[in-house]
Amino acid sequence: MDQRKVAELMERHGIPGRDAYDLPTSPLRFPDRAQYRMEVSGVERPEVLEAIVDEAQKRNVPVHRMISTVMGATLLTRAELKDFAQIASEAKVEVILTPGPRSAWDTGRQLVTPEGGFSGLRFRGADQLRYVIADILRAVELGFRGFLVLDEGLLWLLSQMRDAGDLPKDVVFKVSIFAGHGNPAGAKVLEALGANTFNPLADLDLPELAAIRKAVRMPLDLHIYLTDSFGGFNRFYEAPEMVRVCSPCYFKLEPGPACVAGPGALYKPWVAGKTLADWGREKVKHAEILHELVQESLPGAALSGWGPADLAVPTP
Repeated sequence: MDQRKVAELMERHGIPGRDAYDLPTSPLRFPDRAQYRMEVSGVERPEVLEAIVDEAQKRNVPVHRMISTVMGATLLTRAELKDFAQIASEAKVEVILTPGPRSAWDTGRQLVTPEGGFSGLRFRGADQLRYVIADILRAVELGFRGFLVLDEGLLWLLSQMRDAGDLPKDVVFKVSIFAGHGNPAGAKVLEALGANTFNPLADLDLPELAAIRKAVRMPLDLHIYLTDSFGGFNRFYEAPEMVRVCSPCYFKLEPGPACVAGPGALYKPWVAGKTLADWGREKVKHAEILHELVQESLPGAALSGWGPADLAVPTP
């Protein structure tokens, strides 16, 4: 089959027929006309959030989004969640909360087998859906408006609930890297299912990312620094081109030995809050370095200021 004809067929359905090797400049922007924002992951407790906000203010580097309670929001008390929401609200930062029950908490063991892992992180049964939705509703009651989602079925159901008024209209859904999407068609499906923002695979090259940008309008969440367990990516010097090609985008800073699995996993309830707070301050320093590198190679690239109006800031 002539691949040129296949490419034309893909284009007919809104999907680029090839990766964007020409690296076209993205015309899209955030509502405030900015091109990029900063995101810090692993904000597991109120004291970690306090430390990151304090460090960002000292360094005069706005941090816009916190990927929080990756260990699961279930493991924070209502009082802790209230404090978390209050701190974020006062700082005008978006919180994307990770709801608690998910497949790694379940009784099934297929996920941890060599072949079963290829099945991906998806919820098993209607009970698991009920558990995670209950955790989300608990957080909504406390004022949170942003949630991490890694299952397309759950994303569809939550979007239906939002459309019907069962969830507040201002709730946003971010699709996790653990969902495993890395092509324009997958990104388009997620957007159609109601995703507001999307974290593609971290090891995609610039033409692959540019092809995704051509297919969707939602912000792309791009790892600049990622844990050793994911490959230890450090893409600081690619950031200027990422801004130009992928705007609007969030830059994700998530260094360390591991996220949630394996030796040294940071996002566990037994990891001390002070350890995570100190590590959070280091991530803010990385954000400052990243901003400097972008401005040196792409002068005038627009970084959002503190608290743009479209953020899903908690409303305690």
